[in-house]
Amino acid sequence: MVDFEKLGLFYLGRESDPSGASLGNTVLYDSRDLLTHAVCVGMTGSGKTGLCLSIVEEAAIDGVPVIAIDPKGDLSNLLLTFPRLAAEDFRPWIDEDEARRAGVTPEAFAGQQADLWRKGLSDWGEDGARIERLRAAAEFAIYTPGSRAGRPLSIVSSFAAPPEAVRGDAELLSERAASTATGVLTLAGANAEPRGREHTFLSSLFAAAWREGHDLDLGSLIQQVQSPPFQKVGVLDLDSFYPPKERFDLAMQLNAVLASPGFEQWLEGEPLDAGALLYTAKGGPRVSILSIAHLSDAQRMFFVSLLLNQVVGWMRTQSGTTSLRAIVYMDEIAGYFPPVANPSSKPPLLTLLKQARAFGIGVLLATQNTVDLDYKGLANAGTWFLGRLQTERDKARVLEGLEGASAGAVDRAEVDKTLSSLGKRVFLLHNVHEKAPRTFQTRWTLSYLRGPLSRDQIRRLTAQTPAADSGSTKTGAGLSKPGAPTLQARRSETRAPADGGGRPVLEPDIQQFFLPSSRPPAHYVPVALGVARVTFSDAKLNIDESRDVVAIAPIGTGAVPVDWTTAETLDIAPADLETTPADGTSFEPIPKAAAAPKNYAAWQKSFAAWLAQGQRIDLQRHAGLKITARSGESERDFRIRVQNAQREARDEEVEEVRRKYAEKRARLEERVRKAEQGVAREQEQASQQKVQTAVSFGATVLGAFLGRKAVSASTLGRATTAARGLGRSAKEMEDVKRAQENVDVARKALEELDAQIEEDTKAIAARFEADAGRLDTVALAPKRGQIAVQFVALGWKPE
Repeated sequence: MVDFEKLGLFYLGRESDPSGASLGNTVLYDSRDLLTHAVCVGMTGSGKTGLCLSIVEEAAIDGVPVIAIDPKGDLSNLLLTFPRLAAEDFRPWIDEDEARRAGVTPEAFAGQQADLWRKGLSDWGEDGARIERLRAAAEFAIYTPGSRAGRPLSIVSSFAAPPEAVRGDAELLSERAASTATGVLTLAGANAEPRGREHTFLSSLFAAAWREGHDLDLGSLIQQVQSPPFQKVGVLDLDSFYPPKERFDLAMQLNAVLASPGFEQWLEGEPLDAGALLYTAKGGPRVSILSIAHLSDAQRMFFVSLLLNQVVGWMRTQSGTTSLRAIVYMDEIAGYFPPVANPSSKPPLLTLLKQARAFGIGVLLATQNTVDLDYKGLANAGTWFLGRLQTERDKARVLEGLEGASAGAVDRAEVDKTLSSLGKRVFLLHNVHEKAPRTFQTRWTLSYLRGPLSRDQIRRLTAQTPAADSGSTKTGAGLSKPGAPTLQARRSETRAPADGGGRPVLEPDIQQFFLPSSRPPAHYVPVALGVARVTFSDAKLNIDESRDVVAIAPIGTGAVPVDWTTAETLDIAPADLETTPADGTSFEPIPKAAAAPKNYAAWQKSFAAWLAQGQRIDLQRHAGLKITARSGESERDFRIRVQNAQREARDEEVEEVRRKYAEKRARLEERVRKAEQGVAREQEQASQQKVQTAVSFGATVLGAFLGRKAVSASTLGRATTAARGLGRSAKEMEDVKRAQENVDVARKALEELDAQIEEDTKAIAARFEADAGRLDTVALAPKRGQIAVQFVALGWKPE
C-alpha cells in the first residue's frame, strides 16, 4: 500500500516521464502551497477535471471546505462515491449511450465500470475504505440557483449591505458596488459598460444604500431607480445626468427580469451566504458544488459575480492565518477572467487572487481555452498544472503566462519540449515553492467520473443525500418575522399620549416603561422591571464580557409582592424600552405595593441579590488550545474557530518536525548521492578493466592459435598479463560490491530517518484527531462589584 496519508499533504499521483511511464515517487502537494493559488490548464481529455477533483477530494479528507463553481456539470461527480464498488451502485449513473456504443447492456456496462474503478483505485493504493473516509470527512451538496433540481439558493441576500470591513473601505465598497451593478445590468440586457451612464448610476445606488448599512433587493432597487435617494451624480444634477423618462426605461428592464417566468425560483432556498456554503450548521466542513450549466450566459455571469462578491465579503470578516482555511474552485474559467474585457466576475476574482492568501483561502482555476485568460492577473498564481494542449498557439499563451508567474525563472525551451510530449493524465507541475518543475501522472479519483449530469440526475442525486442544514449564522433573535417592524423602527415611531383610558395616576418618583410589541397592544399589565449591567471576567481565560439584563417579575399582594425567583429575562436591550404607551389601550389596575415609591428601593436590592445568585455564562472551551468561546458566539462558529486553530497548530508542529530533521536528512541524502556516485565510478572502472582483460586474453589466444611454431616469449607475456587482468577484474567487482553496500547502508539510514519523521507526524495527527471535538464548558459567575443595577421601575407588559 502506498504511504500517502500525510498531514497537510494532498496525494495527487506519481512522478512520471512525459509519456506517463512511472518513476515511482509519490507526488504529495503541500496544502499551504495552495494559498498562493493554482491554475490548471489542459485540453479536453487531458485529465484536467480528474486532477482538480482529486485536489477537492484531498481537501475534504483534510477537513478543508470548498466552494466549487461548475459551469459544465462535471463537478457533481463528486457525489458519485461508492465505497462498496458494487455494480448496482454504478448502474443508475452510467452513460447508457456509452453502453450502447460498447455493444453491452447497461447492467453489464455498470459491472465493467465497477471493475474498472476497483482496479484503478487498487493500482494507486486506494480502496473503498478511503472512499468511505472521504464521505465521512465532509458534507457534499449540489446547489442549483434558479432551479429546484438541486438545493435552491436565494439571491435576496445578495444585495444586502456587505460586512462593516467592506463598508468601511471606500475602495472595496466601490469595487463591490460596480461589480454588482455590472451583473445586474448584464442580467437585464442593459448597457453594462463600466463608466457608462447606467453603470455609474446603479453603482451609486448600491454604494449609497450600503454605506448607510441598508439592504436592497431587486424590488427596492427598481423603486430607487425611479426615486433615487440622492439628487446629484458627481457635480451634475440627477435629472440632467439621467432624466426620469430614461430611468423609467431602466426600471422597466429590471422589472422584466423580476416578472419573468421562473424568476421566483431565484428567491427560494437557502440564502447565498459564503459561510453557510463552506460550513454546516454544526461547524463541519462542506463541499458545495454550484451547478450553473442550466443557466443562460447572462444568468451565469450574474450569479458568479454575486457569489464571488459574497466570498470576498466573508473573507473580510476572517482573521489572518498561515494554514489553508478554504478553497474556491472554478472549472472552465474562460469568459469570466478575460485579458481585455472587464466582466462583473473579474474584479472580485482579482481581489481574491491578490488578497485571499492572507485569510487562508486558496483559489483553484481551470480551463481548456488558454487564449481567453488574463495571464497578467494569473501571475499571482504560484502553482501551475499544465496538461496536453490543443494547438501551438495554446502552448505559446501558456508559456507566456508561466514566464510571467515565475518572473522569467522557467527554462522556456525545456518546458516547451515537455509540453509537446505529455500523455493523457500527465501534467507538468510548476510550483514556486519547489526547486524545479516535474511531471507526474494523476492518481485515480475516488469519485466516479461519468461526465456531466443532467438536471434530472442532479434532482435524483440530491434526493438521495441528507437535506443540507443552513450554516448561516443569521438566525435567532437578530432576525424579525416577515412584516414585523424592527425594534429600531418601533423606537422611531411617534407615540401620541394616552387619553387616560384606565392608566393609573402615580407619583412622579415612580419610573414607568412600556415593553415593545410587534403589534399594537390592546391591554397593559403591570410588572416589576429591573435593568442591570452584569460583567464577567477571568484573566486566565482571557474573558472580559459585559451584558445588559432586562427582567420582569409579577407584582403580587402578599407579604413579598415581588419575588425575583419567578422573574422572566427578556431578549431586548434597555434602549428598546418605550416611555409612552400605544394609543387606545387599556390598563390593568396596579397592586397597592406598586404605588409606593419606597418599595422600589427594596426591590432593587433583592433584584441585585437575585442576579448575583442566578447570573452566569456558560462558555465552551477547548482546553488543549486554551481557546474559550466569546459571549454570544454560536457553537458552530466556535467549532470552526477551533478547527482553524487546530489546523494552524498541527501544520506548525509538522513543520517543526521537518525543520528538526531537515539538516540530518540533507546529510543522508548527500551521503546516498556520493555513495551512488561511488558505485557508478567503480562500475565504470570495472567495465574498463573487463574490456582490457578481454582484449589481452583474446590476443593471447589468437596468437597461440595462429602460431605455427612454439609459443613465443611475447605470447607467454601476454598470457601472464591477461591472467593478472583477470585478478584485477575480480578486485574491481569486489570494489563495486563494497560501494553498493555503502549505498544500501546510506539508503537504509535515510529510510529509517523517514520512518522516524513519519512516526512523529502520525503521533501529531493522532493527538489532534483525538482532541478534535473535545469541548468543555466553563461557567462564570459575576464577582462582587460586577453587578450594576441601573434601575427597578414599574413596567407595563403588553397583552
